[in-house]
Amino acid sequence: MSILTLAGSDVILERLTHLHPKVIDLSLARIERLCAALGHPERALPAVIHVAGTNGKGSTQAMIRAGLEARGGRVHAYISPHLVRFHERIRLAGTLIAEEALARLLDECERANEGREITFFEITTAAAFLAFARTPAEWTLLEVGLGGRLDATNVVPAPRLTVITPVSIDHEAYLGSTLALIAGEKAGILKPGVPCVTGPQPPAAMAVIEARAALLGAPLIAHGRDWLAWEERGRLVFQDGRGLLDLPRPNLPGPHQIDNAGAAVAALRALGADEGAVAAGVSGAEWPARMQRLGRGPLAAAAPLAELWLDGGHNPAAGEALAATLKAMPARPTHLVCGMLATKDVGGFLRPLAPHVARLHAVAIPDAPATLAAAATAAAAAAAGIAAEAAADVPAAVAAIAAAEPRARIVICGSLYLAGTVLRDNG
Repeated sequence: MSILTLAGSDVILERLTHLHPKVIDLSLARIERLCAALGHPERALPAVIHVAGTNGKGSTQAMIRAGLEARGGRVHAYISPHLVRFHERIRLAGTLIAEEALARLLDECERANEGREITFFEITTAAAFLAFARTPAEWTLLEVGLGGRLDATNVVPAPRLTVITPVSIDHEAYLGSTLALIAGEKAGILKPGVPCVTGPQPPAAMAVIEARAALLGAPLIAHGRDWLAWEERGRLVFQDGRGLLDLPRPNLPGPHQIDNAGAAVAALRALGADEGAVAAGVSGAEWPARMQRLGRGPLAAAAPLAELWLDGGHNPAAGEALAATLKAMPARPTHLVCGMLATKDVGGFLRPLAPHVARLHAVAIPDAPATLAAAATAAAAAAAGIAAEAAADVPAAVAAIAAAEPRARIVICGSLYLAGTVLRDNG
């Protein structure tokens, strides 16, 4: 273990980024090879709930985790990307992985890989599998990184349950340009005989999921057919074949969280959770950078009379969800501070927001090679019908908005990478 005397996890992680010339190269061959070299930890995980989808994966997984923990279960959880530190990706029995444990696991995976080509996500997923297999727990929650069929998490042979949150257009270069093609990739996590909870889906996506489920004999627990969820008088009402549940409204803000909560409740019910655990799941979940209120730190101090929010949504469906959230909030002049990646549909994200926004301040995302220049984001906003200007950075944008309109609602949005930078710098 001599490497550990020289390097912590950050150094090893940096080294792992150079094992493959591409950041994304969807395949199962490399992760299968490495898992075999490691003794197949993916076959020794506590009961797995595998979550795919375009939007809502993280929020739904957070509510499932809160519900399982409320009933006394020890829960592993795997997410991506992280916001501030890589350690956020691996939660062991309720606690983020410790630095020494992470460094040892990464070193073990690096040595087992023997310098062969493998993506950063694949080798770090193998490290997560090792951690989960060696730490006692009852449950393992796995969030798909990209797609599903060829995602590194999809080497798990027999999950207890799968979940597919709403499918929409995103990552077309890797998953396909139509809903049907993208849904086919998401439906790749289905396994023979394993039940699958589906959130609300466009008809084209649902048709693909249903066809795949029928082929594999995977029972569907489908929104609109097997379960429904809606908000009524500030409460969440859930209905399935077993009856009606009157639950607290989700702790996570935004109308779209009603559907995410519904999928989480359907999953928890399928896993045998009682009403108390289900209620704790929807009311107790926390998930940063999903309409997260920022009430302290330098940014809040720079705009003491403003409402300051942070959201990591970055595709057209996320833009629609954010627009619905803003529409449901009390009237207040709303300004966006927006930074996006050049690989995203910037106009598709911004157009739904135009009716709800007074002005947009565009920023580049620090340390993100694929960032869209602030001027280009401002131009896209103007084309979408939003008055816009470029700003040097997030603090400068927030200060300018607060100076012009002290009681504004300020929403920092457009990218999880931007959100991570804000959370890191704002303390």
